[in-house]
Amino acid sequence: MRRKIASRVKNHFGLIAVFSCVLASIPLRSPVLAENADPDSSVSEVRIGVLGLFHPTQVEVRAPEGVALMLRAGENVIVLENSSGISSAAVRISGVSVIVSAGTQAITASKVIVAGRDSKPADFLLAVPEKIVRRYHGTLEIRPTSGSLTSVITMDREIAVESVVAAENAPDTPFEALEAQAIATRSYFIAGGRRHYDFDFCDTTHCQFLREPPLLGTAAARAGNATRDLVLVYDSHPVAAMYTRSCSGRTRTPAELGLPTANYPYFSVECRYCREHPSHWSSRIPGHESATLRASDESARLKTVRRLGWAAVPSNDFVAKLEQNRLALEGTGQGHGIGLCQSGAKSMAESGADFHQILGHYYPNTTIVTWPGPAARQHDSRRVVPKP
Repeated sequence: MRRKIASRVKNHFGLIAVFSCVLASIPLRSPVLAENADPDSSVSEVRIGVLGLFHPTQVEVRAPEGVALMLRAGENVIVLENSSGISSAAVRISGVSVIVSAGTQAITASKVIVAGRDSKPADFLLAVPEKIVRRYHGTLEIRPTSGSLTSVITMDREIAVESVVAAENAPDTPFEALEAQAIATRSYFIAGGRRHYDFDFCDTTHCQFLREPPLLGTAAARAGNATRDLVLVYDSHPVAAMYTRSCSGRTRTPAELGLPTANYPYFSVECRYCREHPSHWSSRIPGHESATLRASDESARLKTVRRLGWAAVPSNDFVAKLEQNRLALEGTGQGHGIGLCQSGAKSMAESGADFHQILGHYYPNTTIVTWPGPAARQHDSRRVVPKP
């Protein structure tokens, strides 16, 4: 049902391009290195905070054509449906409460819950006025947090996987590379734990970049479905798989970047594509950054880019030179360089590698299993020993 409805919702909202341009400058993957507890196999949903990058004080919820949404604000229920004449509602912050405006109604409540009939997941549109409109599938909660509105979607984990695969990869990415991405993404969702206080994950590269659910039949949707329930495990535990846009010819280990390790140690492996086709970058930042910024220090890099923007220091592989009051940086790569290299995975797939070979190369000594299961039955028994 969601696919049929979704196919009617055209991606013609011009404001989507604005958000895409903003996030296009954030090609990084913040590492997750917390120790992984055994996940609850019965949990098949994830709670994802969306559009928080805009720190909105007002959002708008819209019902797509053919969909009826139940908006609950305190004891009040508002039906959003095109045929009823009220298809959208504005929600704005008011101190520690929200004010919902729909038609002639104005309701004050502590939070808003949006779902389909019988509280079931449904398609809906969520907008930050004059900035972005995006389609989602799930149930939505909107509440005030520290002066802005927090929008949290509870969605099926497989829908989230497909959405991340679509957001993280270019249209020309080979199918086997998409399958590898889907397995890494699913593993992250299962093993990553709770990354935020109010929800599990966010939709930016702090966690995993997420946009709209892909339509049925698209490569991202097919990759998610083809690898459904497959995850990476190490020592019988799912791996919160880290990945990066482009390494500098060899992937890094957390220890090399001054980061703690988790249940999977990671290994430094050669990435032939990035070695032969390095992604060069250069930037100029304030000279006083030289006091704390240094190559191969992920914590220092993250502190810098959170102040200056992600494009200021795209990777950990750089040389720095102080020029008067500016620090000149010349580097290669995009991201922290740990785990799967998306550029390298794409090249491997174009050369005929399947997703087993791609994941085995970038995550040595892991196996791929079906999760959950009574004993996490093994999907591929091959274990790859890292090269010296």
